[in-house]
Amino acid sequence: MRSFADVIHLKNGRKIWADHVRENGNHVEYDVGDDSYKIPKSSVESIEAGGLPPAYASSGSSQGSKDLPAFVPADSLAGHDDLATRVVHDGKVDLDALTALEKEGKPELTATAYFLAGKHEFEHGNLPQAKHYFETALRFQPDNSTILNYHAMALVRSGNAASALSYAERSVRANPDSADAYTVLGYVEFASDRTKDAVRAWKRSLELRPDPVVEQYLAKAQREATTEADFSQRESSHFTLRYEGKQTSEQLRRELIATLEAEYDDLVRELGVAPRASIPVILYTEQAFFDVTHAPSWSGAVNDGKLRIPVSGLSSMTSDLARVLKHELAHSFVNQASGGRCPTWLNEGIAQAMEGKSLSSDGRRLGQLFRAQQAIPYNMLEGGFMRFSTGEAVVAYAESLAAVQYISETYGMSDAVRILERISQGSSPEAALRATIHSDYGQLEGEVGKYLSSKYGD
Repeated sequence: MRSFADVIHLKNGRKIWADHVRENGNHVEYDVGDDSYKIPKSSVESIEAGGLPPAYASSGSSQGSKDLPAFVPADSLAGHDDLATRVVHDGKVDLDALTALEKEGKPELTATAYFLAGKHEFEHGNLPQAKHYFETALRFQPDNSTILNYHAMALVRSGNAASALSYAERSVRANPDSADAYTVLGYVEFASDRTKDAVRAWKRSLELRPDPVVEQYLAKAQREATTEADFSQRESSHFTLRYEGKQTSEQLRRELIATLEAEYDDLVRELGVAPRASIPVILYTEQAFFDVTHAPSWSGAVNDGKLRIPVSGLSSMTSDLARVLKHELAHSFVNQASGGRCPTWLNEGIAQAMEGKSLSSDGRRLGQLFRAQQAIPYNMLEGGFMRFSTGEAVVAYAESLAAVQYISETYGMSDAVRILERISQGSSPEAALRATIHSDYGQLEGEVGKYLSSKYGD
């Protein structure tokens, strides 16, 4: 029931997930979707076949979430090695140690200590606390490029790319020869819907240091910029709509904005949270949609921080399009509530529930899969679904809806929201489940199986 990929382990610690990998002379060549890349063999530590990849562009992912660059800071912070175990031990930040270090009156030492605390919280998903520590560190070293990069990344992951921009720009000014600074700047600009600026930043990053991951970011941004070069734009209270005038009618655009605004209000009431920034919505022809997104053929739309919607042949709003819009819009709300850390099964399950989808006739067949222990384990559904074949995707989406439907009908949708809140505070998905509905993944699978049998029969 699962698709597998190859993973290239680079000597700098990065990983590249690819559909196919091959060696060609002094280079390693690999394919991601329809794109092919090559890197020097000398930069490769090893190649592993048959891994389960994370999704770089899942329907439910948010910009600044899974796509954020993992990098090794170019500049060093004084005392890093000596301070690490003093600031963080037993899996927690030692607040007394931070206070003691601050009292020593050494700005660089204090900044380093708070950076280490923030980095620990950042890597464990506690973004509010990470931002607090990074802000404190910047009071002592306001022009440290590493701290600025991490703080910008924490803001983007929190769904606040607009605020991240000034920190990313300061990082570049502080360290104009840092590839990492330009990588982060490009990512912040892309998440802020400034695609052309992101292209320039990533090109500069690659001039300073070749990096296959940044090459993938750049290729996607260039596809988008080329396709949307002649698009028009209009804005509403919560959305920025971009479209090709010849391909969409004025009636469709007007009805689409009205539908989105009404659905936005519905989701605020249902989930009790709202995205911080205006949400880009881009209307494509069918071919342009797949050219830009490289989504699998079964995908009907994509939310990668921007709602990318194919509307070929439509001249007015339809019920099917309204459901697609609410589904994709729900992902933006879920990502805001979870700090961009929501596992895909929960993200897709909530989105389907919000659009009003029901398992109906699929419930019986899915129950049979659970009883035969042939369902995809939920821990394998944490990553994106774009890697799945059409048949696998159908099962993955059905399992996601079944879990959320079970949680909602048994405990209430408010508990699903509580799970998101705990995830945003750094809990793993399974820990968040245990703290709310008192089930780990194994227990959840058992309960969902019983629920399906009871509701839909044998």
